[in-house]
Amino acid sequence: MELELRHLRVLCAVADAGSVGRAATRLGYSQPAVSTQLRRIERHLGEPLFERGTSGVRPTPYGAEVVAQARDVLARADAIGHRPAAARPRRTLRVASTNSPVLSGTMSRARTRLPALSFTVTSVYASSRIVELLEEGGADVAIAADYPGRELRHSAAVRHRGIVTEPTFVALPDRHRLRQCAQIQLADLAEDEWFLTPDDGAGWPGVFYDACAAAGFTPVAVHEFLGDPAQVQSMIADGLGVSVVQPTLRPIPHVTIKPLAGSPLWCRYVLAWRPDAVTADVVDALFQSATAAYRDLVAQAPHLRAWASSTWNVAGA
Repeated sequence: MELELRHLRVLCAVADAGSVGRAATRLGYSQPAVSTQLRRIERHLGEPLFERGTSGVRPTPYGAEVVAQARDVLARADAIGHRPAAARPRRTLRVASTNSPVLSGTMSRARTRLPALSFTVTSVYASSRIVELLEEGGADVAIAADYPGRELRHSAAVRHRGIVTEPTFVALPDRHRLRQCAQIQLADLAEDEWFLTPDDGAGWPGVFYDACAAAGFTPVAVHEFLGDPAQVQSMIADGLGVSVVQPTLRPIPHVTIKPLAGSPLWCRYVLAWRPDAVTADVVDALFQSATAAYRDLVAQAPHLRAWASSTWNVAGA
């Protein structure tokens, strides 16, 4: 026999599927037909190409070489007659984002899902400023934050969709008097000093002070801090204060993260965009990228998983 492209496709299908039966299904053949074809190919080449086992098949060392060569031949054959398209400049999507842990994972996934686009990312702390940028045409899409009862406001030129609504946790030094508590009563932190990020134009830190008032106290000392979260964590580790934090935050040594009892504080991350600048399929790809990024963050946050297992549906936005 002479090897033909159809024989090479059989080899690749079997290697990919790890099973003659599954390969037959993918190819649209019967299992006996694929088994017969595989035996003929092996007789032609003079050596076994696959090791058979109870769980399926896998290439022998020689078979792995043959499959690699087959893939190369098939790729070259598929390229015959296809002229490369003229290079086109990729469209750039301008992204503005507040301090959100989902940004990195969202962008890495978006680049894979949307290869025809390139991205420029601008860090913008205040969500109110993010809305202004979208309204003014200075950004095409954004990740912003708002709070229950204080939803993001904008004109009809902008739309938004909730990515996730999450509870706010608290970061304590690991020698804090409440370190052994499974959940922290906000009122029990009345005498602590706080590190807070500044006004974001969307409701923060007003929602924090409202929660403190509802718990019956006013913070004794507040240090406004906008910068590297690692710096705040370092000061917490040194026992200089406490801070409300995103529940997916990874603590550094000597910092512990705990949920607040009764979940008095919540934050929602939203995907906002200009519909005249971003198509629906791009919005959907960005949204799916953001939700997948958040699920990865949850998987790396045992303190959040423990709390969520009994009280929260992670998929809810």
